[in-house]
Amino acid sequence: MHGSEPVSPWLRRWAHLLRPGGSVLDVACGHGRHLRWLAQQGHVVTGVDRSPQALAALQGLARLVLADLENGPWPFADELFDAVLVTNYLWRPLLPRLTASLAPAGVLIYETFSAGHETVGRPSRPEFLLQPGELLQVCAGLRIVAFEDGFCQQPPRFVQRVVALRAPVQDAPARYALDATE
Repeated sequence: MHGSEPVSPWLRRWAHLLRPGGSVLDVACGHGRHLRWLAQQGHVVTGVDRSPQALAALQGLARLVLADLENGPWPFADELFDAVLVTNYLWRPLLPRLTASLAPAGVLIYETFSAGHETVGRPSRPEFLLQPGELLQVCAGLRIVAFEDGFCQQPPRFVQRVVALRAPVQDAPARYALDATE
């Protein structure tokens, strides 16, 4: 069943950086595997997707926004989120909007396919595959907490992923825990 796939280990690994009860934007949320999990963790989640069928299954779990992010306006023009999550989705013109949507101390958790993936599956078109180090360029001006760019065995895929934070408004240096507290 769509939406019941396991939560991304990358999200689980870095979820401790999200402000408890904070607002999270799940971009291209699809059938909601991450939206459901984040809501269960107590976050105020907004899911955006272009599929009315996918969003219909999520009614009552979160704020849902039906929008075509590739051909329409950005539906969150004046909103900031404590976290922005993107998995398995890439639309380059949207990237500056995603980082601009982070509130002070906000967390970007991004994971998607990268160059090389065309040798093991879909997507295979270059416009849907990140180039080496591309997410680092996207996050210029943010604090990079974690970055990976390589090959995963199960399932076989080439991925690039980043966790980056917008600087908080404070005088003391921020402490970003690298170890989850479970």
